[in-house]
Amino acid sequence: MKFKYLLAASVVSTASAMVAAPAAAQSTGSVEFEDDVIVVSGARNQDVGGIEVPDTPKAKQELNEEIIRRQRPGQTVNDIVNLVPGVSFQNNDPWGSSGGSFTIRGFNDSRISQTLDGLPLNDSGNYALYTNQQVDPEVLESVNVNLGVTDVDSPTASAVGGTINIRTREPADEFGVTMTLTAGDTFPEGDNIGVDRLYGRGFVMIDTGDITGMGTKAFASASYTTYANPFNNYGEVEKQQYNGRIWQDIGSNGDFVAVAGHYNENRNNFFGSFFVTDIIDAIEAGNDSFRFYNINYPCTVDSVPGVFETPADLVNPANLDDEGDYIDPDGVNGCGAEFERRYNPSNTGNIRGASRFTLTPDLILTIDPSYQYVKANGGGNEELLEGTRTYNGQQYTGFLRGGYYFGRDLNGDGDMLDEISGFDPSQTRTHRFGVISNLAYEINADHRVRLSYTYDDANHRQTGQTSIARIDGEIVDVFPVNDPVITADGFELNKRNRQSYATLHQVSGEYRGRFGNLTTVLGLRAPFFKRELNQLCYTTSASGFVDCFANQDAAAYEAANPNAAPPISVTYKYDKLLPNVGAVYEFGDASVFANYAKGLSVPGTDELYDSLFFSNKTDDFQPDSETTDSFDLGFRFQNGRVQAQIAGWYTKYSNRRAVAYDPILDESIARNLGQVDKYGIDGSVAFQPTNNTLLYVFGSINESEIKNDVLGGVCGLDDGEPDPSEYCTLATVGEQYFIPTGGKNESGTPLWSVGGRAQGSFGPVELGVQIKHTGKRWVNDTNTLSVGGYTLVDLDARVRLGEYFNGRDAALQFNVTNLFDEFYVGGFGGDLDGVGFAQLSPPRAASVSLILGY
Repeated sequence: MKFKYLLAASVVSTASAMVAAPAAAQSTGSVEFEDDVIVVSGARNQDVGGIEVPDTPKAKQELNEEIIRRQRPGQTVNDIVNLVPGVSFQNNDPWGSSGGSFTIRGFNDSRISQTLDGLPLNDSGNYALYTNQQVDPEVLESVNVNLGVTDVDSPTASAVGGTINIRTREPADEFGVTMTLTAGDTFPEGDNIGVDRLYGRGFVMIDTGDITGMGTKAFASASYTTYANPFNNYGEVEKQQYNGRIWQDIGSNGDFVAVAGHYNENRNNFFGSFFVTDIIDAIEAGNDSFRFYNINYPCTVDSVPGVFETPADLVNPANLDDEGDYIDPDGVNGCGAEFERRYNPSNTGNIRGASRFTLTPDLILTIDPSYQYVKANGGGNEELLEGTRTYNGQQYTGFLRGGYYFGRDLNGDGDMLDEISGFDPSQTRTHRFGVISNLAYEINADHRVRLSYTYDDANHRQTGQTSIARIDGEIVDVFPVNDPVITADGFELNKRNRQSYATLHQVSGEYRGRFGNLTTVLGLRAPFFKRELNQLCYTTSASGFVDCFANQDAAAYEAANPNAAPPISVTYKYDKLLPNVGAVYEFGDASVFANYAKGLSVPGTDELYDSLFFSNKTDDFQPDSETTDSFDLGFRFQNGRVQAQIAGWYTKYSNRRAVAYDPILDESIARNLGQVDKYGIDGSVAFQPTNNTLLYVFGSINESEIKNDVLGGVCGLDDGEPDPSEYCTLATVGEQYFIPTGGKNESGTPLWSVGGRAQGSFGPVELGVQIKHTGKRWVNDTNTLSVGGYTLVDLDARVRLGEYFNGRDAALQFNVTNLFDEFYVGGFGGDLDGVGFAQLSPPRAASVSLILGY
């Protein structure tokens, strides 16, 4: 039986107790300002079973360590906030280190700002959020979700859909040691490929306690996770992470200075991506075995890596392109060609500062500086060509018409006729500096103002170097940028080559005042975004296709490609005044709240670079930004036993862009849906009938309406024939065609969801069960295909074993996810009018941890 492998040990210290004050915002300044004005009484702000609905004008919900610790150790924080209404997360595996898909109120992760102590975690280029790179949950104090709006000092260029604010714990006042060893396995139906899929994770954290007697304390932690791919015979996940924080109290009025650090390394493969219709067919047929499959591994070839050779005298003229260049008709050798052999490695790290200074009894300054580093890639098996490509009689090397031309003998066999199996991932390197500063002045006990300045500057380098596969189809280095293949003309061959700088200067102000039972908030953000783009390749289409070469005379290429936009450097600027106005009216334990916020989303890097195709055709080619007008109206009830909230919301979304990622082509496809109206209801009730029990229910309705049909293109101009045939005829060649999206729902997001959690203590045993049903999702924006809803049931149990060390307890914790092994369509980004790709749903999995001193 697999349970014989479920051995684990952990040590968790209650010396890691969190600060008592609520932390319902992202930066030190927002936490400070919100706590001092909105908090009325201790009873109103006590959580219920780790769930709190802060009494603010915005619809917010917070999960603290009590509920975080009951989830599987090592799980991504985005899976944990799936317990918040309005949130929908589809994990790619049961354990949390392979990524996932995420929405809040129908906005995808690129429109949601996720921060760690105020530091933005979204990619600085395309604003994507990588859920497999999140901080270890043991070092967290709380996770706060802003549904639909941001804080006034948020350092975000795209968060029109809300924020997730992660707060790190304060180091403990006493010495303590925390260790977690966890083991697990999957237990699915239909697994017939005979591969063991054990999960193992170890975590250790040390708190120094007060080492000077003057409030100097620190913690440091490390974790290591490894497990096999849950679906096939090949992939593996390996992850290591390090965290630390040092804290110095200043005086006795709450002032402090703190510095935290984080480093994470992920090594994992792509997996489990299929056409949505294939997954739907398997589900409807009850074919659970569809989820499990073998790839060609292990694999060897007879001679040199990835070679197919056709002697020159046997070359068929049919295998020559329009420039007379050789096209190998056989393709790659089969080793290294599978989608699952693609790696998705990342090295990410950051340093985060936090500080609070009382300048006068009524004037408080907070400063949160930060730095972060990213080295990551994704993609890409490819055939590397030894030959060259000819334009107007001149031979070129480089990335041309989608081919990789090196102009030299790559395998040492004496000719340049071969295709070599290789890798071409999209490489990204980022250096990012930021600061969030707030100066808050207390006019009197009921009125306060603050002035904020936010700075965010990202140096974003995007390339696409190549490497040659080993004889068994494996990659030599998951980062080809470390030792790229050089062309005969002496340059690194890149499938893309661009350097961008994303800079934000933001000034914001906020007033909060209390007038009896009424609290009002008046805020204004004034962001100034600058995007400096340096495209080093030729842009050959509005979809972003490029040709990249160097060290060669470009005249012959340009003469043969007059429509290609040459390398260029441009600067785009975006700015807007963004008001944020709200109010809370209290009566007894209840309150009503309302909020209006205007949002701005600057186009991401890919869309900005795509626009450069028009740089030699028009003077006005800067893409427009998205804007939102968001309204919330809700009711809230809070006392020592109940935390309840219901909110209706409406968002008018202008110039709405949607991006769908194609994992096979390794590219993103953008489209503009124009105006979209979004609206719905979120609600939750947490009830603690006794000190030992918790009942929690939540739900949401998400509706949207695309107001107009979307321009699809011009009939027949792309491929020389009427295409797509659904919208074009022979008589309409040259005319625009429109895709019928008007009046339809947005794709990729559930129309509704409902869930709950119940937990109780029975002597030394604590039991919990949580359930969530996610409703129907449209596959495309024309609403011609949908996927059905699904229900997940998770169990957790903790058995206290007694005192471990210095008054701290020991326990065993068991976690089971997807108890009934439901097979459903996992995460997908949606499509305009076709059928895209989706992930397989993670199978049933169980784990056990020994907890010492929780």
